[in-house]
Amino acid sequence: MISASMVKELREKTGAGMMDCKKALTETNGDMEKAIEYLREKGITKAAKKSSRIAAEGLVLAYVSEDGKLGSAVEVNSETDFVAQNAEFRSFVEALAKQVALKNPKDVDDLMNQEFIEETGKKVSEALVEKVAKIGENMNIRRFVRFETTDGLIEKYIHGDGKIAVLVNMKNADKELAKDICMQIAAARPEFLDEKSVPAERLEKEMEILKAQAINEGKPAAIAEKVVQGRIGKFYSEICLVDQEFVKNPDMKVSELLKSKGAEVVEFARIERGEGIEKKEENFAEEVMKQIK
Repeated sequence: MISASMVKELREKTGAGMMDCKKALTETNGDMEKAIEYLREKGITKAAKKSSRIAAEGLVLAYVSEDGKLGSAVEVNSETDFVAQNAEFRSFVEALAKQVALKNPKDVDDLMNQEFIEETGKKVSEALVEKVAKIGENMNIRRFVRFETTDGLIEKYIHGDGKIAVLVNMKNADKELAKDICMQIAAARPEFLDEKSVPAERLEKEMEILKAQAINEGKPAAIAEKVVQGRIGKFYSEICLVDQEFVKNPDMKVSELLKSKGAEVVEFARIERGEGIEKKEENFAEEVMKQIK
């Protein structure tokens, strides 16, 4: 019988996950030393030791089915950009993007518990641990998006060889237009589709800021209100896709481009590698001196 205290002890000794520790103890009939060896052999202890390192590099890649009806984009982080160039790492991320599209996991935890699309009988979590142990860096499946359509077209765009991934779901669009919209999203960083999509609290906060700016410029409160109404359009043109200037023709708004083609953007996603992750700044001279000492 494998007790919770035994699992806890093995976890404290190795840093491996609870389920990995339980499996190791089960496989070794509760022998603690053999369980440690089991984890080492599987590379799990090595992987666990790396899990505390900050992983803010890596890749964002996307997958779209041949018929354009299924699409996904996934971000997998690594510690260094060097690993992001590793062919095996890239192949792993590509497989995960395909898995998300075809297997439709609810979230990252669900994805981790699915059977890996590339290896029968192995969970995604187990495949990840093996990659960490083999490649030698902490890796993290951070997030993904998935689109599905029955009457539209899904297109992808990867920028910077895996730095930015864009996924778009459109109606009445051909691949050329969909690709142009993807590149627009990559370059202009819209946060929302249109004005209706902007949350009320976000709009209220922006209007408060604009009003404060107008008052600080010396305008009376009544005039400041009118100034806000005049300036809020610029706010929309920065954060709303359809209100932005089309990057390939700044004389035209994206909404005008879509209208001229009779097309519509249903939804989009833009994932930038490491976005929002606080990176640890390393002083390599100090690191070398620490190693020498």
